[in-house]
Amino acid sequence: MKTSSFSKSYNGNTVLSLPSLEFRPATIYAILGANGAGKSTMLRILGGLEASDSGSVALKDISAGFLPQKPFALYMSTMKNLLANSDRDEAAEIRARKLITAMQLDGLENQNAKSLSGGETARMALCRLLMRDYEFLLLDEPTTAMDMESTLLAEETVRSYRDRTGCTVLLITHSVAQAKRLADEVIFLDHGRLDTFGPSDLLVHPDTPAFRKFLDFAQGTSSGDAPFE
Repeated sequence: MKTSSFSKSYNGNTVLSLPSLEFRPATIYAILGANGAGKSTMLRILGGLEASDSGSVALKDISAGFLPQKPFALYMSTMKNLLANSDRDEAAEIRARKLITAMQLDGLENQNAKSLSGGETARMALCRLLMRDYEFLLLDEPTTAMDMESTLLAEETVRSYRDRTGCTVLLITHSVAQAKRLADEVIFLDHGRLDTFGPSDLLVHPDTPAFRKFLDFAQGTSSGDAPFE
């Protein structure tokens, strides 16, 4: 999938200005950048949730699933939350139970999802999204509310979903360690502009001053990897 160049401004201030981008199937892209770099705006525009000021870039005629930065629960049971994003047939129930087990939500199937903890809600919301097969999966910091164990489970679940469906995954993360574990490609935005777009090896050997500075700050060191983030 290839986009045209696109941009977005608020109150006359350009917050995002990107060139044409091409995304490959069966590939996980980690999107990195400081707060305010334009990461969430980029994802919302690609998902058709927000209009760009220039360029027609929404994923038209392509099935796309979007997980917002702040997950939410519908006022119904955990199981019914998952089934809400399905055809509600026998196959959907089997899939829901597999996802519930994979994300260690067993025993919460009949609990009102509004009563789940923040981490449980994040896991439930990811499971609900993965109830359908999409060509593009757009994830905005999906593991922020999760602890270490749940984060690793979520990463493996996303990886398995990608392997099964062959979809393209765009993942916003503030964790360089997570990007190293999960990504095939890395995108680094600097003040709303594309600084780096290339293989995940660039997380170890950045080829621009801005990306090197960001990685040094994010990891708290000028070399190597920080402990689990």
